[in-house]
Amino acid sequence: MVHIVGAGPGDPELITVKGVKYLKEADVVIYAGSLVNPALLEYCKEGAAIHNSAHMTLDEVVETIEKAEAEGKMTVRLHTGDPAIYGAIQEQMDAFSKRGIEYDVTPGVSSFLATAAALRQEYTLPGISQTVIITRNEGRTPVPDREKLRSLASHQATMCIFLSITMLDKVVQELLAGGYTEDTPIAIVQKASWPEQKIVRGTLQTICEDIKDQNIDRTAMIVVGHCLGAEYELSRLYASEFTHMFRKASK
Repeated sequence: MVHIVGAGPGDPELITVKGVKYLKEADVVIYAGSLVNPALLEYCKEGAAIHNSAHMTLDEVVETIEKAEAEGKMTVRLHTGDPAIYGAIQEQMDAFSKRGIEYDVTPGVSSFLATAAALRQEYTLPGISQTVIITRNEGRTPVPDREKLRSLASHQATMCIFLSITMLDKVVQELLAGGYTEDTPIAIVQKASWPEQKIVRGTLQTICEDIKDQNIDRTAMIVVGHCLGAEYELSRLYASEFTHMFRKASK
């Protein structure tokens, strides 16, 4: 059996209880070494075979798992954050299915959620934004025209932009071209939930200058939108004059 497990954003306490259980039981662990906090490997039992997938091809990952299956061993495939978001797991699951290998998926805390926690920010504020767009700028992986940053920016929603910090100048240009104004708030969080977490805030006009000399070059989330520091309407959920199925209005 193969368990694909979301490792969470970095803090080893932010993996799920089920994820820890599988790590403790695993005979073989294949982890994304370029992103997963190695402290999570301390949950592994003595004698577990541990492989860093940063040095492996897809075929090598599948062959390692296939060998473990033939030996009756249990494998954990440990991905950063939640494996459903930029985790490249579909190709792995399809390969498992073709070979008759059983697997399941345990979700994890995504870095865009750890970023919200680091910023102490709600992304969906009444009267400001009720939509969160999770995306990335175009790089080696192409992006359809309808999903390019300038197209998505036209919605004026909260945007969480993965894998794009090394192209920040292009990100800013695309966001401005899509309709955000220069005074739109933006925040960059590097390694959300890690001990070395770093936060830089600014506007689309200032952010490229703001991050100079901050040594932010990877594993950073870009958040842009008016939810950052905006005045907003209070939720109806807790309003005294609002009745819902659990509470009657008091006035």
